[in-house]
Amino acid sequence: MVAFLSPEWVERQRELLKDLPGGEDVSVRVRCVVTGGPDGDVTYHLEFDGGRAVSGGPGPGDEPDVVLTTTYEVARDIARGDLEPSVAFMQGVLKTQGPTAQLVPLLALTQSPAYQAAAERLRAETEL
Repeated sequence: MVAFLSPEWVERQRELLKDLPGGEDVSVRVRCVVTGGPDGDVTYHLEFDGGRAVSGGPGPGDEPDVVLTTTYEVARDIARGDLEPSVAFMQGVLKTQGPTAQLVPLLALTQSPAYQAAAERLRAETEL
């Protein structure tokens, strides 16, 4: 088991997302900022190329195309599968910076069966 938002959790997420099929239109550098967690704010990054997470890790990473910011509670709900990222975005609880044209394909990717399966595996391995 890995602790939610720990460096190990970030790496496991990247590992599970590295072999996603399809998503050729998803090539974006994402910085994720989670505020108000029990250990303070957490920042991590993922880079997608062709729908696959090709790199990522703790910290801000290189200059992102898109920055996603949310609270610990919302991030936890997403990680638990209780809230879809696209719904969080539409509700305004997942704040974004950067071009929407790069965000929309990423949100669509989170709806794919392969992404959902990877998220389920991560859930099973995460202390939430």
